[in-house]
Amino acid sequence: MRIGVIGTGRIGTIHANTLSRHRDVGSLILTDADVSRAQDLAHRLGETAAPGVEEIFRWGVDAVVITTATSAHAELIGRAARSGLPVFCEKPIALDLPGTLSAIAEVETAGTVLQMGFQRRFDAGYTGAREAVRSGRLGRLHTVRALTSDQTPPPAAWLPLSGGLYRDTLIHDFDVLRWVTDREVADVYAAGSDAGPAMFRAAGDVDTGAALLTLDDGTLATVTGARMNGAGYDVRMELAGELDQIVVGLDDRTPIASTEPTGPPAADKPWTGFLERFGPAYEAELNAFVEVVRGERANPCDGREALQALRVAEACELSRRERRPVHLAEIPGGTASPFV
Repeated sequence: MRIGVIGTGRIGTIHANTLSRHRDVGSLILTDADVSRAQDLAHRLGETAAPGVEEIFRWGVDAVVITTATSAHAELIGRAARSGLPVFCEKPIALDLPGTLSAIAEVETAGTVLQMGFQRRFDAGYTGAREAVRSGRLGRLHTVRALTSDQTPPPAAWLPLSGGLYRDTLIHDFDVLRWVTDREVADVYAAGSDAGPAMFRAAGDVDTGAALLTLDDGTLATVTGARMNGAGYDVRMELAGELDQIVVGLDDRTPIASTEPTGPPAADKPWTGFLERFGPAYEAELNAFVEVVRGERANPCDGREALQALRVAEACELSRRERRPVHLAEIPGGTASPFV
């Protein structure tokens, strides 16, 4: 199997390393807007660098992995679909609903595969939470509390391109909330604060956000996000039911300290970022993609699943701007695909 990797930044490098050592992947063709960066990575991995995207498709590959800037995702997905190629793409498909729906339509018309990079679906903690909910261990689920807090903010130049806190960061929480609970979000009420560095206000973004979500069975969920959590990178989900309560992301590296006299000590080596925290999950999602390409398993996260997470993010952004509750029925694209 020969795979084209388009984009060799941080996550593209991680994915290229995973694929290069996969027993079922014979070779890679790497390309990037920064040609020298792709060449350097190809040299380190013993793979081939291409001068541009054109060569990826002209030289011939069996599948494509897209890790470029978000603005290029939809066009590249469409091009791969028209070429009959299965695609793995980092989230999101696009930063708006029309672009997302257009790319999904191209994939569905072509009858090809689009697997989205929501790596938390492959994390052991979230997988365990999903199993606990489905097994009935928690009884009736009544409350979910989810959070994502970055230790350090992204570069100022990235903020206007990111889509904002809800679309860029908390979209992971929205996706995994749906996946773990097997429920849809019915309505949201969101708020945000831009009281931090001026670069967030300049970008029309917020550095801290919170949302109250009501699921379609009445379960209440809170989702919070922060760009500047000095203690470390913190990603957790607490699920409380009538019979039991569990938590994802609580271990000896969770960046939180107890004020109780008998509480656990602060982490000696707290998580610093998503690449470190979710390293095994990133590898597992690429291994799954290879299995999908080989016809050995169903697509674990298709474009329609990514669309539903984006709709929740869109609803939260609308709620924040207009300071009102937003029903998901107000957001286009509401036909969800079955969970897999």
